[in-house]
Amino acid sequence: MHRIRLGVNVDHVATLRQARGTTYPDPVTAAALCELAGADQITVHLREDRRHIQERDLRILRQTVQTVLNLELAANDDVLAIACDVQPDLATLVPERRQEVTTEGGLAVVGREAEVSEAVARLQAAGIRVSLFINPDVESVEASARCGAQQIEIHTGFYSEARGAQQTAELKRIRLAASAGARLGLSVAAGHGLDYVNARAVCAFAQIEELNIGHAIMARAFFVGMKDAVREMIAVMSEEEVRRRVR
Repeated sequence: MHRIRLGVNVDHVATLRQARGTTYPDPVTAAALCELAGADQITVHLREDRRHIQERDLRILRQTVQTVLNLELAANDDVLAIACDVQPDLATLVPERRQEVTTEGGLAVVGREAEVSEAVARLQAAGIRVSLFINPDVESVEASARCGAQQIEIHTGFYSEARGAQQTAELKRIRLAASAGARLGLSVAAGHGLDYVNARAVCAFAQIEELNIGHAIMARAFFVGMKDAVREMIAVMSEEEVRRRVR
C-alpha cells in the first residue's frame, strides 16, 4: 500500500558537529541510517552562512544517498551554482535570513514571480526538479504554478505553533492550499514544525504526498536511536494513511 513519503532533514546533525568544529557527528552517516530505517528522501539545507551543512557534505551525500536527495536553498547565485553542479534530485527554494534560528515562513512568490521563475528555470535547465516552500495560501500556490515549479511544500509552522481554534484555522489553510496545488497539477509536500502528534492531521489530506521532518526526528533519536526514530514516524504516517483511505 502506498503511503505518504517521508523526507528526513539531517541539518541538526551538522549543527551539533559545527558547534564544536569537530568531524562528528556526520550527517552523511545519519542520512544512511535514515534510509536504512525506511526514509524515502534525505533533505539538507545549504545556507549562505554555512551554519550547519557544508558544501563537502552535500557533495558526499550526492554520491551516497540511495533514495532522493532534496536540497533546500535560497535563490542566490552562489548556492544556485553549487546546486546546478551537484544536481540533487530535488531543489526546494526557501527564504533565508541570517538572523533567523530556522526558516520563519514561506517563500514570497507573489510579487517576485520574475525572480523566482528565473531561479526555477536555471535549476530545471540543469535537470533538477524544483519545489517551492510556500505559506499555506492559495495565492502563493497559484504563483508557484506560474513560476513553473513542479512541486510545492506547504509551510506547516504556523499550524504547528498554534493551539485550539487557531490551529483548526491553520489546518484549514493547509487543506485549501493542498487542494489548490493538486488541482493545478503540482506535487504537494508539507513540512516545518511537524512532530509525532501534529503530523497526524496533516497526513489526513489526500493531496499531500510527502512530509519533510527534521527537528522532531532528530530529538527523538537522542533517546531511541536514529533508526527507531525514523521508523516511529513512518508508523505514525502509515496509520493516518490507512485512516484516510477508510474514510
